[in-house]
Amino acid sequence: MHRHSEVSVRQETEPGEKPEVQQPMPGDKPDVTDMIQQLGQTAVPTPGESNIYCLTIIGQIEGHLVLPPQNKTTKYEHLIPQLVAAEQNPKIEGLLIILNTVGGDVEAGLAIAEMIASLTKPTVTVVIGGGHSIGVPIAVASNYSLIAESATMTIHPIRMTGLVIGVPQTFEYIEKMQERVVRFVTSHSNITDHTFKELMFKTGELNRDIGTSVGGNDAVKYGLIDGVGGIGEGLLQLNSLIDSRRKTAQGGPKQ
Repeated sequence: MHRHSEVSVRQETEPGEKPEVQQPMPGDKPDVTDMIQQLGQTAVPTPGESNIYCLTIIGQIEGHLVLPPQNKTTKYEHLIPQLVAAEQNPKIEGLLIILNTVGGDVEAGLAIAEMIASLTKPTVTVVIGGGHSIGVPIAVASNYSLIAESATMTIHPIRMTGLVIGVPQTFEYIEKMQERVVRFVTSHSNITDHTFKELMFKTGELNRDIGTSVGGNDAVKYGLIDGVGGIGEGLLQLNSLIDSRRKTAQGGPKQ
């Protein structure tokens, strides 16, 4: 008996052999350590299947160039397929877009804004924290926009860094791109062209820069955002838009 146990121990601890690692089954719950590392807590709420798709735009909006790894970014090539999928999915009746971004690539931001504006399903944007720079067109692209009272939105002219070849041509290109931003914002919100440009070119407001930092209540006062509120108000407004769309679809076109 004793010899048999010694042989068993030697077989289990034979050098060169790798211990067997149990692989998680598809139905297994995630490990607590993994949950803490990924989410900062041991458990997260798991709601049932919802008819509302939540899309978050955070950090810096990454465009055609990959930003350094220490930057927290939102890649536009990841958002566009999600928007297309939400538009095509019949189970999704509305989109809630949450914004906390410092801005980023102008063309990438405009592409996201145009995608949101072209959706046929009801959309609501909620600015939590900040919706700066190119985040402004994204914030106003939805059917209804909200901003937290403590949130801010920085409005400033388009900036450019790097080598410039042909100053007059580059200036004309930047001016045209800036007009695209102004035209989009004014056409998707209640702010006037004059007021928006006045905020954009204001001096003395920002340190070493041109522009204005607009708070939550001021954004509503200028007509840039529809109302002050957070996630709760955003969901209420989105459900109201979904109900209105359902009634219109059930009633059919009226002559």
